[in-house]
Amino acid sequence: MYKYSKSQYKIIEEIKVKKGLMIKSANTLGYTSNETVKYSQELDELINEYQREMRQTSKSNDEVKIIFKQMIMIWPKALV
Repeated sequence: MYKYSKSQYKIIEEIKVKKGLMIKSANTLGYTSNETVKYSQELDELINEYQREMRQTSKSNDEVKIIFKQMIMIWPKALV
């Protein structure tokens, strides 16, 4: 199971709130109202921020995997 970082969890919570505001605005004011469009754009920014955060985490995990693989390859030689 994937464990979110504090910043990822915060962004997810902000996305949920913004999505709720956008849906409420769309239902009351219409899909093309200025307020709904503004919430939609803000939601897009939050989603983009989350994706950047996930890519960074993925890169960090890939670096750890490479280092671990290198360590495993060196380990038997160190025992000799």
